[in-house]
Amino acid sequence: MSINIVPFKSEYAVDFKTLNEAWLKKYFLLEPKDSQILTNCEANIINIGGYIYFAQLNGQIVGCYALLPYIHPRQYELSKMAVDPVYQGLKIGQHLLQHLIQVGQHNQWEKIVLYSSTHLENAIYIYIKYGFKEIPLEEDPPYSRSDIKMELILT
Repeated sequence: MSINIVPFKSEYAVDFKTLNEAWLKKYFLLEPKDSQILTNCEANIINIGGYIYFAQLNGQIVGCYALLPYIHPRQYELSKMAVDPVYQGLKIGQHLLQHLIQVGQHNQWEKIVLYSSTHLENAIYIYIKYGFKEIPLEEDPPYSRSDIKMELILT
């Protein structure tokens, strides 16, 4: 099994939306901010200095994640990480996490933050495994489902 991580191309925008809508609808509600970002990910992520990467398995898109500029030019937020349910259990999420850490290190970022939900126990376990630590969550997080905030210090 060979997983390739590839950067955003416009033709992958529909995959990004489909993968993220699937997990959001399964576990939570699709919030207005989700819909805005997913409807035009190129304008709302790429064009503001963010990144989107995809996991490919046998030429098929099976996972993705985004990195959004966060507060300071050398800080990014991990967002919209998803793996196709058919391919879960193959450690694709871990491949994506390893890749995003390499991107951050290569670009000499200070840190990567993320918002998640403690209901996603497997995700939280993997974030901790890769060095993310829980930090205080602000009173008005960006999503109603967010009940945990984590960061990975890179420098």
